[in-house]
Amino acid sequence: MHDYLIAIIQGIVEGITEFLPVSSTGHQVLAGELLGFTGEKAATFEIVIQLGAILAVAIIYWRRLLSILGIGIGNSADRHTHPLQKLNLLHVIMACLPASVLGLVLHSFIKNYLFSPYFVLAGLVLGGAFMLYGEKKQVAVKAESIDQISYKQAFSIGLFQCLSLWPGFSRSGATIAGGLLTGTSYKASTHFSFLIAVPMLVAASSYEMLKSYNTLTSADTGFFITGFVVAFVVAMLAVVTFLKLLDKLKLAPFAYYRFGLAVVFLGYLLFH
Repeated sequence: MHDYLIAIIQGIVEGITEFLPVSSTGHQVLAGELLGFTGEKAATFEIVIQLGAILAVAIIYWRRLLSILGIGIGNSADRHTHPLQKLNLLHVIMACLPASVLGLVLHSFIKNYLFSPYFVLAGLVLGGAFMLYGEKKQVAVKAESIDQISYKQAFSIGLFQCLSLWPGFSRSGATIAGGLLTGTSYKASTHFSFLIAVPMLVAASSYEMLKSYNTLTSADTGFFITGFVVAFVVAMLAVVTFLKLLDKLKLAPFAYYRFGLAVVFLGYLLFH
């Protein structure tokens, strides 16, 4: 029962934090520290529950994802009217390329040195500061909707996404704040952040799974399935709720939450 309780707690943490600008990786590391759930099994489990969260977003955005892949949905005449404005696969590739390449180059360094709780806490603070900076220094909006994002903006957002390779920084926080700094509206930046998360996280999770699948045993099946399902359901609820509150909920509250979490957990590490 203790293992299943861990699966449920970690699944909830993953589902809530994966697509919000608070860093799911940071929360998983800190939660694992509190629960005493670390090591190879924990690392593999985090990959599995991340796939549950990704599935939730893929379902929410299924029409748009099919459209990006060229599987036509909607008015064909409209697709030909503004072919350069319509968000397409090249936008996604350009946004995913920088972090994918840099992540492969720095993979061993990141895994070996940046996953300690102290580095995660630093990432939480730095990521929160960047989010406040992006919100304060937002430039004049050039892309109000996701279909108005240019290739240059997509690539620039991809460069900002590289910041999230630091555990605790937050991929969605980096891309949304980066979008604001490139002239993309808050709403368009958020939707674009969620969309490019699907290929980025699927690729990263698949890579990690290939390296660690041998740690799985049949005895762990129920444990892993429980975490996957919990993460899927909670992520679905979290993303839908966040999208409904986009006009009211900006980046600043998430940044201040990150600062508070870092202070509280630093106290725990120092005095535990």
